Amino acid sequence: MAEMQIKESTVKVLGQTLFYREAIPMHSSPSDKPPVLLLHGIRFSSLEWHKLRTLHTLAAAGHRALALDLPGLGHSSDAVAPSPLGEPAPAGFLQEVLETLNMVPAVVISPSLSGMYSLPLLLNKPQSVAAYVPVAPICTDKFSAQEYANVQVPVLIVYGDQDEQLGELSLRNLKNLPNHTVFCMKGAGHACYLDNPESWHEGLMGFLSNLK
Repeated sequence: MAEMQIKESTVKVLGQTLFYREAIPMHSSPSDKPPVLLLHGIRFSSLEWHKLRTLHTLAAAGHRALALDLPGLGHSSDAVAPSPLGEPAPAGFLQEVLETLNMVPAVVISPSLSGMYSLPLLLNKPQSVAAYVPVAPICTDKFSAQEYANVQVPVLIVYGDQDEQLGELSLRNLKNLPNHTVFCMKGAGHACYLDNPESWHEGLMGFLSNLK
């Protein structure tokens, strides 16, 4: 894998300061591949994507890869979430993040808690999403089958077959997205990417390599 450094910085969004980590290839060349924004679950932060080397893997393949600490979590702990936990956030929040970081349109990777941020963006501003990778996100039941059916964005639905909490529930709702592929990680739980990083990276990069 190409040499990489991880840049740590902050971005101001709607008056709040959010922390992020970004993988910077040491010898980068211009790429036409879409940037990738990585979100996280409630027990995690951008640090997991660094430790798992997902940031490195994406950047080595030519993507601008950036992992954000969500409001109130990680190093963004002073920031206040724009909506109560478990309720869909305004679509404009993540839209502002992407615009401020010059990442429109972006691939959005969204596990668990981060569904409250990513799903409103996907359903209300799909033009800002190059592709969507939900990993058993919350809030999938807050939207109708018709709302999902209207979105043509390429989607890779990821879940672990041992995830009894959100795996099948999220799959049932997200399958209403017409342009989707399902990636079920065998023997993996809710944070399935942690249980088998190699399989996670293989499935993710295979999906991204087929984007038009």
